[in-house]
Order: sequence, then structure tokens, then C-alpha cells
Amino acid sequence: MTSWTIRFVFLWALGCANALSQTPIVVGAVITQTGAQAPDAEGYRAGLRVWEDEVNAAGGLLGRKIELRLLDDGSNAIRNGALYEQLIQDEHADLLIGPFGTAATLLAAAVAERSRRVMINGAGPGGNVHKRTPRYVFQTGIPYKAYGPVLRELLQREGISRLYILARDDTASKEMAESLRALTSGEIEIYGSDMLDFTPLVKKAQALNAEAWIAFGGTRDAADMVRTFHRLRYAPRLFFARAASDPKFPQLVGQDAEFTLTAIEYDARLATPGNDQFVKAFSAKWNGAPDKAAADGYAAGTVLAAAVRQAGSLDQEKLRQALGAIEVDTVIGRQKMNPAGGDQVAARPALAQIFGGRPAPLPKDERSAPYPAWSERKVIR
Repeated sequence: MTSWTIRFVFLWALGCANALSQTPIVVGAVITQTGAQAPDAEGYRAGLRVWEDEVNAAGGLLGRKIELRLLDDGSNAIRNGALYEQLIQDEHADLLIGPFGTAATLLAAAVAERSRRVMINGAGPGGNVHKRTPRYVFQTGIPYKAYGPVLRELLQREGISRLYILARDDTASKEMAESLRALTSGEIEIYGSDMLDFTPLVKKAQALNAEAWIAFGGTRDAADMVRTFHRLRYAPRLFFARAASDPKFPQLVGQDAEFTLTAIEYDARLATPGNDQFVKAFSAKWNGAPDKAAADGYAAGTVLAAAVRQAGSLDQEKLRQALGAIEVDTVIGRQKMNPAGGDQVAARPALAQIFGGRPAPLPKDERSAPYPAWSERKVIR
């Protein structure tokens, strides 16, 4: 080979390397942008856009910019299988982030597994996504099963053992309730979506001499429970309602919301790593505070970027190994995935108690204020 030929080959290889370095890394995701579910998913998309800006401002990944390529499922979860096939085959996505919602994630996960492509499950909290121990799907959000350990620790601190656990008749509520029941004792009381008067269930709780009333359901359900409590002058030692973190809850029951325990999966006030910076960046870009969906999207990107840096490659097997071993701090808490099934084993919701009409995060490992008898309550002015 002549010196000219060697130089030509060198320059050609250098040109290819430079061209590759200028080619963005395509991160594909399907996010509902139209239809009935679009308002719920909007924050997820917005959080991912903030992450994209942040990564590119810092020089990208592996020396290359990233480019989010987002498709819309039109609020139809069943379309996600075909759309993730499109991302892989037609859009040539280098990396994948899962869609919004458990049903959509199940279909996307099937494509990722079949294609042997790593996918971050950022917004599919249901346990059935990881029930069959996928090898390429890794969960970064707070799963429904995380409620059990958090509440068990609280009950142990409070010295409470007699529980009355209630769940609305829907998949998410029942999965949360089961996560607690599996770690404690007793049964789960399932109630229908049409229940307004909880008097029969209050009588059951009284007959069981329950110390804690723990409810998983909707905001309206929690409000109707409190209305029933007040009317019957019933006050358990501890009252937890998962949906009481919704700002609409105090609006529905006024000062009767006080002392209710709840859980926060994300709040702009939480002192999680990088949250202040995220809130500022999000507010500057979107002129509003981030919600839980936004934090989920941002956290999904944070974990994915950390895995790419640790693997030093876009090779899917190297990324899979990195995600199975990685531990990352995010705005929704510490992230660690089970290497055998990809499910989240570290991130948990934060406990909070309503004071002054707003949920206030409980300091770590501290007891809550007792749920007072109705005759002992004072009017807040």
C-alpha cells in the first residue's frame, strides 16, 4: 500500500468519525399528545424536553448531541406496539424511553424485548410490566408496590398494628393496598366507584377496633370518607388517604382535611438531588412548576444518560448490564433497578401530612401528628 493510499484511508476514516460525531443520538419515545389523556401526559413530554436541553448544553452523550424523537399514540394505548416498531425500524432510534401509562408500557415493552432493545420504563408503575422478568426493560418511576414498605415503616414508628385497609376497585389501588397487606396482617376491603356513604365500612372498622384507616382510591373517595367520619364523629388514631395529596381534596372538605396523612411521589418543594435546578430550568422553559409526570420524564432521562456514560457505548447489551448495576440519584429519589427483572427497588413516595390546607412532607423517620377527635379540633382562621 502506497503512502498516498494510506493517507487517503486515514483521511476517509477520520472523515467518517467526524461525521458520526456530528450525527445526533436519537432517543425515541411515544407520548400521548392528543386525545383525552394528553393533559395527563403533557408534563412527561415537557420533563423530557428539559432533560434534552440540559444534556445538550453539557456537551451531549459520548460527544454527540441527543435528539428526542416523539410519536403520538392519540390516547390509544394499543397503538404503542406498532409505534415502537416504527421508532426502531424507521426512525432509527438509538435509545428508547417508554410511553405514559402502564397499559401503553406493556405493549412497548413487548417490542423492546423482542427486538432486544433497552427501554426505560419511566411512567408505567404497574407491576404487570415487570411480572415476566423482562431483560431489556428498566423501571425508573415509583412503582405501586413501593407504598407497602413506606407505610409499614410509618406504622411501626407509630406502634400501630390493627389496620383497616381499603382499596377502590381498580388495578392501581388494589396493587398499592396489596403491597401493604403482604407486609402486615388483615384483609383488604374493596369498594366500588359508586360508594358515597362510607358508614357501613366505618362500622366494620369500629368492630375490628382498627387503629389505622388506610385508603387507596380517588380524591372524591377520600373526601367522602372524611365527610362520613365527621358526621359519625369517627376518628381513627391514624388516617391515610393516598389521594389526599391532590390539591382538590382540601377544596372538597375544607378544614376537615387537616391531619390527614398522604403520600407525595413528587413535589417541587422536595429536597431531592438536583430538584432545585430542575424546577428552575422547567419554570424557565415552560413558565410553570413541574408536576409528577414532568419529574418522571426528567428522571427517566437522567437514568438513561447515566447508563450511557457508564457503558461508554450505545451497545444494547452493555447498556443492559449498566442499568442492572447502576444506582442514580434523581429528582424523584434514589434509583436502583433489579437486574433480574428491571423493576424499581429503591424509589419511594414521601409521606406527608396536611397542615394549613397543604400536604407538608414528614421529616424522615419522624412520627406523624395524631389524627384528633372531632371535639378537639379548632377552627383555623
